[in-house]
Amino acid sequence: MRALLVEDEPELAMLVSRELEAQGLSVDAVPSLTAASGALLVGTYAILLLDRRLPDGDGLRLVPLIRAKQPECSVLVISALGDVAQRVAGLDAGADDYIGKPFHVDELRARVRALLRRPARLQKLAPVRCGALEFDLTSRQFSVSGTPFILRRREAALLAALMRRARRVVQRDTLIREVYGFDEEPSQNTLEAHISRLRKKLDSNLAGVVVHPVRGVGYFIDDRQC
Repeated sequence: MRALLVEDEPELAMLVSRELEAQGLSVDAVPSLTAASGALLVGTYAILLLDRRLPDGDGLRLVPLIRAKQPECSVLVISALGDVAQRVAGLDAGADDYIGKPFHVDELRARVRALLRRPARLQKLAPVRCGALEFDLTSRQFSVSGTPFILRRREAALLAALMRRARRVVQRDTLIREVYGFDEEPSQNTLEAHISRLRKKLDSNLAGVVVHPVRGVGYFIDDRQC
């Protein structure tokens, strides 16, 4: 899963990014509304963490955009504008939760976990199945024949991107956007190495699926040999 953090204080952005990564999230951190708008055009996010006092305006201006572009993304406002009126304004603007600065990291972790557990926007979506492999869209967990299938963070993000589009070709650029951070530039060999390790784990766990390459385009996952 990926998180978009919009925070213009470098030290705080580093602290929050580290906490999110410890919870298994890949984090894109940007310092402004303009940069965040650009990120939302190319990345897909499970959660948006949003400051309000940004160099180019109030962070709440971003909420309608995320609701229009990625309605399944949860929004957590993190702001020094923390009195009751400001919190109400943030929630009325469409945020899912609001935490004032300064905050304790334990509270931040708990609020992020709570938002990522919320099934409301995913209730209508059944688990994705391919071969013996199942991907639960609510918990974001994998299983093979009912047994939990545990992967490293990059491998899990890669498999999630493929399973959400099972039996359809996923372009290489799409995989790179969803698996790697916004400021990372993985080489072709990096993606291929992760694909190779994922294939081996799928095979050794008898998942009954194959990750197929489409030369010059990308990859797709299927339960059949091609």
